[in-house]
Amino acid sequence: MFSTYILVTVILYFGLLFLISKWTAKGATGATFYKADKSAPWYLVAFGMIGASLSGVTFISVPGWVADSQFTYMQMVMGYLLGYWLIASVLMPLYYRLNLTTIYAYFNARIGQKSHLTASLFFIVSRVIGASFRLYLVVMVLQTFVFDALGVPFWLTTLLSIGLIWVYTFRGGIKTVIWTDTLQTAFMLLAVVVVIFMVLGQLDLNVWQACQGIEEMGNARWFNFDSILEKNYFPRHFLSGALIAVVMTGMDQDMMQKNLTCKDIKEAKKNMLWFSLSLFFVNIIFLFLGGLLYLYVANIGLEIPKGDQLFPIVARDLGVLTAVIFTLGVIAAAYSSADSALTSLTTSFSLDVLKVKQDKPKRRYIIHAVFSFILFLTVVCFEALNDEAVIVKLFTVAGYTYGPILGLFSFTLISKRKVNDKLVPVVALTAVVLTYLMAQIKPEDIGGFKMGFELLLINGAITALGLLLISKNGSSNKIVI
Repeated sequence: MFSTYILVTVILYFGLLFLISKWTAKGATGATFYKADKSAPWYLVAFGMIGASLSGVTFISVPGWVADSQFTYMQMVMGYLLGYWLIASVLMPLYYRLNLTTIYAYFNARIGQKSHLTASLFFIVSRVIGASFRLYLVVMVLQTFVFDALGVPFWLTTLLSIGLIWVYTFRGGIKTVIWTDTLQTAFMLLAVVVVIFMVLGQLDLNVWQACQGIEEMGNARWFNFDSILEKNYFPRHFLSGALIAVVMTGMDQDMMQKNLTCKDIKEAKKNMLWFSLSLFFVNIIFLFLGGLLYLYVANIGLEIPKGDQLFPIVARDLGVLTAVIFTLGVIAAAYSSADSALTSLTTSFSLDVLKVKQDKPKRRYIIHAVFSFILFLTVVCFEALNDEAVIVKLFTVAGYTYGPILGLFSFTLISKRKVNDKLVPVVALTAVVLTYLMAQIKPEDIGGFKMGFELLLINGAITALGLLLISKNGSSNKIVI
């Protein structure tokens, strides 16, 4: 009965997504798929980006972090605000001025084709691994809550999950994603709020009393100024947040493709402002939920589970209704990032790698299907590995590939030097390898300093230094910003 309720909910949910897809895909063209005909309302883009930014990983993980880091995650979120301001002030005006469909086309205009291809391929690798990791988590939840009881194998659950995304995005593309992400963000936030009130009801507490209980448990710390050696030391956390926002939003085709659907830069900036402010308060809600869940397990005498297990275990313990709402929230969070990832992968490969000049729908559908199959294979491989440490390491390595993109953008925005386009792929690959080797250094070998997101900055700096070494004086024969 438990599995049946969840399965019916999932079917109804996807039925709603298909209705939206059918409506948004009417008369769809290449311009619709890639840029939503440059007519997307900024407020829908802003709201939908919340879900795409958080993903299923955040939905499950952020509440679980409270036991180890309390509310210090908000230090990083504060840094996001600085990063989003930089995106709106520097990067977005550039993208709109050049009328870009894929942001990596900037490198073709500034340096050359090799740089353009290098940036897009690094993005594709990053997004395939990242999207697969997020899908892997949501498929695991569906498998545990629903399909194990029905005798459905993991690979088939994965195929169905990714197939559904392909079906509702292959025609409307980013236009469909903007509307479905809006719906999915609403469901995700609704799920969090409903679970909060259900837990409050179980504990017979109001919000203020719950805050006091979280503080008494020692889980309400917001700032850490103790030691620079700690990863969540405030200046390190804040600057890391700013850097992550700039790189993984402003220099990421997946996130920026939504911004480029607004009709002009004025509306795009409005979107970024409201998105950043909304995301700030949404993260507070997630952390409050985490504190509340730990308060709940402590009060009823449950053995406190590990971080990522906290939310699923408590949701199931609270009964069928809460488990259904939790599953709906996980699906909404995961699919709001997965559908846009699939669309951006298709866009980048079509326009950046194949250099498609004229939109041919059948070819676009095939590319969309191929990337869906690649995601399917990657998720199935994650399951076959059956080693959480290895999977997390793969996800971490994918993060290294953003470093060359950071270095390319930073160097070309600051310097007017002419770069040797043919050597850019060598520089980018070298930066990734050197950064990975640096990550293997043990903290005790460097005075107890634990490297965190600084690796992204180091990666970008190595790339920028390499670009300096393969460049020469004199303005580029391409555009200069």
